[in-house]
Amino acid sequence: MEVEAAKMIGAGLATLGLGGVGIGLGNLFSHFVAGALRNPSAAPKVFPNLLLGAALTEALGIFSLLIGLLVLFG
Repeated sequence: MEVEAAKMIGAGLATLGLGGVGIGLGNLFSHFVAGALRNPSAAPKVFPNLLLGAALTEALGIFSLLIGLLVLFG
């Protein structure tokens, strides 16, 4: 196998984590909306935790993309 082909395969495998990030963010926000509709008075208390979870989940996606780019161009 050529080196360029191995780099492409490795970069593609490294960026598979972005799919997990999309699923995770969808679950996070859908469960927040469902909980906020059930108990609207508790929604402002939980919202900062929602933002923290979304930021950490998005950071994992950015790290996955970074690793993919490092494999491809490094």
